Amino acid sequence: MSDIKFGTDGWRGRIGDDYTYTNVRRATQAFAGYLNATGKGGQTVIVGHDRRFSAEHFAATAAEVLTGNGLRVLLTPGPTPTPVISYSVKANHAVAAVNITASHNPPEDCGFKVRDENGGAVDSAGLKQIEALIPAAGDEGAILRVPLEKALALGQIAYFDPKPAYLAHLSGLIDVEPIKKAALKIVVDNMWGNGAGWLSEILGGGSTEIIEVHAMRNPIFPEMSRPEPIPPNVDAGLAVGRAMGADCVCIMDGDADRCGFGDENGEFVDQLRVFAMLAFYFLEIRGERGTIVKTLSTTSMLDKLGTLYGVPVVNTGVGFKYVAPAIMKHNAMIGGEESGGYAFRGHVPERDGILANLYLLDFMVRTGKKPTELLQMVFDKVGAHYYDRIDIRLTDNKLKATAKAQLDALDIAKISLGGHQVVDLVTLDGYKFVMDDGGWLLIRFSGTEPLLRVYTETTDRAAVQEILADGRRLTGV
Repeated sequence: MSDIKFGTDGWRGRIGDDYTYTNVRRATQAFAGYLNATGKGGQTVIVGHDRRFSAEHFAATAAEVLTGNGLRVLLTPGPTPTPVISYSVKANHAVAAVNITASHNPPEDCGFKVRDENGGAVDSAGLKQIEALIPAAGDEGAILRVPLEKALALGQIAYFDPKPAYLAHLSGLIDVEPIKKAALKIVVDNMWGNGAGWLSEILGGGSTEIIEVHAMRNPIFPEMSRPEPIPPNVDAGLAVGRAMGADCVCIMDGDADRCGFGDENGEFVDQLRVFAMLAFYFLEIRGERGTIVKTLSTTSMLDKLGTLYGVPVVNTGVGFKYVAPAIMKHNAMIGGEESGGYAFRGHVPERDGILANLYLLDFMVRTGKKPTELLQMVFDKVGAHYYDRIDIRLTDNKLKATAKAQLDALDIAKISLGGHQVVDLVTLDGYKFVMDDGGWLLIRFSGTEPLLRVYTETTDRAAVQEILADGRRLTGV
């Protein structure tokens, strides 16, 4: 078995510990072997990176190994949003991408994301094939590589600018001129990440004012524990929104594939509510119809909207390795997950924090309403829903085994959460306890970090914290 494990969205590790140049070469060799074995040999692969420590050097390392295996590489010249890298696969007729990013993980981590010929996440079967091809540690002879300078001179690696093609594509998805002319004041929290400058460029030149915060490169991510677009990491950016009297706060995580949002009061709008708002925007405001793809960890409001508007709702496991294939299969109108990642029809089957924020701004401009009023429009359709999550760090495998054994032994007929009887248990990905009010509690082990996550959504506002506490007790951790 390999010591490099591909989880929900690729491989992530601690820089200098398991995330080393040697291990990046091993992971890349496996991906190159997978591409060659699946008929993609000799073709083009996009390689990009985020703003983490040495990310550009890890990206160059991956490019060297891909080139050594006969593939041609287009390398981004600087930190680039994940959705831009994904779109570049399609724009450049490439067959795959390697993205050096740990997205929303703590600053000590880096990651290795792989994308398929559609720019979407590689499915579970593909990830297992890649993992099986990772050379043994110490087997240097298994790694094929061409040094960067030589590969550049030979034309096997070339730098390219991914921005023009992406921006041209966005112009076909959304008309930003009304947003530019709306005289809005928008605070953009980039979380020290790859999204810096993009919304300013897209929306500049009109009466709308863009105020960017956390826009420089700073791999230690000051004012937050990690660039994940949820409280408390977003508190400093929201405070700027309140102080500036902003109409909203647009937030993007470290690699700009996830979206966070703050209202006109500088209050955070949780990611389940944002997903429901985006789906409602497409269904009601734009009059579109199509399948909604959602992970089982996100909002039941989508199921209710699906019923009201007569569109199918497909539930998947957690992670875009499940969501992306379902989006492709159903030509979905929108797809997403609990963590703030949303993908849209006509685009790539990949999360896009830039486009998600633009759609939310378009929702405001088309309706002339503030974010709190937009949310109320959704609640008027499906009722108010309340959500929260706790993360429990697992310090060793024994704790994970203990929690799993305790959860497997539960009798749902005897379980009450926050005063609500459990009526069903769904084990598609973790343990999802459905309650008698239609609310739910999900307990699952993270696929990217040593964490046990406990989530709930309920129509009973007063019961949220009690449900989470009861859920934690079920784990025994």
